[in-house]
Amino acid sequence: MIKSMTGYGKATNLQEGKKVSVEIKTLNSKGLDLYVKLPQEYKSLEMEIRKSITQVLDRGKIEVSISVENEESAVANHINLPLAKAYIQELSLLAKESGLANQDILATVIRLPEVLSAPAHTISESEVAFVNNLVAEAATATDHFRIQEGVPLHKDMQQQIAAIRDLLAQVPPFEQERMVQVKERIRKSLAELKESIDENRFEQELIFYLEKLDISEEKQRLTNHLNYFDETLQAGSPIGKKLGFIAQEIGREINTLGSKAQHIELQKIVVHMKDHLEKIKEQVLNTL
Repeated sequence: MIKSMTGYGKATNLQEGKKVSVEIKTLNSKGLDLYVKLPQEYKSLEMEIRKSITQVLDRGKIEVSISVENEESAVANHINLPLAKAYIQELSLLAKESGLANQDILATVIRLPEVLSAPAHTISESEVAFVNNLVAEAATATDHFRIQEGVPLHKDMQQQIAAIRDLLAQVPPFEQERMVQVKERIRKSLAELKESIDENRFEQELIFYLEKLDISEEKQRLTNHLNYFDETLQAGSPIGKKLGFIAQEIGREINTLGSKAQHIELQKIVVHMKDHLEKIKEQVLNTL
């Protein structure tokens, strides 16, 4: 079954008073475009997290966000006392020299750089395993989401291919009629010239001309490409790029049919084929 490149997955769990959440969003992209947003304390895990994500999700525009919430009511910040005292002394002196009221200096000092700092956090092996497990869980959930989104993609592309195949089956009745019309049009043009013609030479040239308008090979190649597209759909992802190449080949044969049509009904059929092919191309862009 094919997969969509659109996906979403989330995993959340608690460990040692922390609530850690991993959220993954994916969209379609020609290649792998991976963005990882981590808390500072988990920066050392980025390469490992990237590897874990790409092993499961393979391709697309992928956004990974990891957040941490402390469950404790108090956050243990440290005050840099020597720095705070130095700031107070300098600000008090500045206020005195400027003739300003010496008020709320402490509130100002607390907001100054490096006065308050969180304690250094060392990640234990158990916490590394905990985070990696959450990442793997979120990636798996995203992959399952992609599989679910791939079901309507698969169904729609099958329907569009079937529609092109049905249109192709409508071509034969107009082929002979088209040849007769072309032949009559050429004869009429020659008659308007009021010149005598060599019938044998005329027939030879006409046959040569009509052979150039023959679409038997194009119909056969188009049938082969449609069958190959259907076969490829049955394979597991990733097949998006391959389906894109096959769609290009289908388009070439449809365009050739259009250029050789020489018949209004055939041209209408070609227009409908192109409409279905454009819908296929839109879906292929979102197929992994």
